[in-house]
Amino acid sequence: MAFEPPRRLVRALGETAPEGDDWLEKLPELAREAVARRELTVERVQLPGGRSSLVVLVRRADGTPAVLKLAPPRARPESERVALAHWGGRGAVQLLEPVSQGSEGAEGVLLLERLHPDVSVRTLPEAKALLEAAGTLRRLWVDPPEGHAFETVAERTGRQAKAMRAGADAAPEVAPLVDAALSAREELLNSPPEHRLLHGTFRQSKVLSGDRMPWLAVGPDPVVGEHAFDLARLVRDRVEDLIAQPSGATTTRRRVRRLAESLEVDRDRLRGWTLFRAVESGVRARRVGRERDAELLLEFASWL
Repeated sequence: MAFEPPRRLVRALGETAPEGDDWLEKLPELAREAVARRELTVERVQLPGGRSSLVVLVRRADGTPAVLKLAPPRARPESERVALAHWGGRGAVQLLEPVSQGSEGAEGVLLLERLHPDVSVRTLPEAKALLEAAGTLRRLWVDPPEGHAFETVAERTGRQAKAMRAGADAAPEVAPLVDAALSAREELLNSPPEHRLLHGTFRQSKVLSGDRMPWLAVGPDPVVGEHAFDLARLVRDRVEDLIAQPSGATTTRRRVRRLAESLEVDRDRLRGWTLFRAVESGVRARRVGRERDAELLLEFASWL
């Protein structure tokens, strides 16, 4: 079978690819090798697929449905593997290979339990979707394994802060929002209330329907830090709908309050991290030419 990367993946990786990166060129052969090594039968490549990995629906030698996921090193797939193993299927998709086995000659390849890839909580009415997503996220907040090598929130946002400052220098009109976001970050990092293993990139589309449990999280970019950082990305879900509402700003502030209360997170900390993450995403979108996304995200951030 030809493993042609979906256009969405090609476009997204092209926005961030370092010079000389040839992972996409090698991807078809990597996929064939991964399938052969595990004696899998390929059903189809999942379309439109993700923005950082190739997802292939397969069956194992015994006929069990599964998912084969291949991601480039810059997507930190080995960090994802360790986090999924630590969660052990509690709130997240189950890893079907031991960490040691999956790492031998198969860097960036994960074999996962099959969920229902076309059914995420985004298919539910908004209020119900937020409730189910928040409940799933709560189950992922556990102590990280001892001696872990996961990136911390301070480290990740530190890298992002440098890019945000450069973006503000290139576009002075966004400087006030960038300044506010960076100030919020500095204050929040002074006294984090907990250091837990977080999903890192949690949103409604990352919660899929399963057979073992009604809803399970997929696609983590794990990081260690406070709960409010993880919850912040969920606040802006369906941002295009929020922007289209005359009462979008009021709805956003109400969402911050409700999510903070339901997950026992400090409201001001959630607002601060929501501001930082929205501005960071908006500046990044502008940097790679996604002007419409940048406009939505920065307007959303201005409401906070």
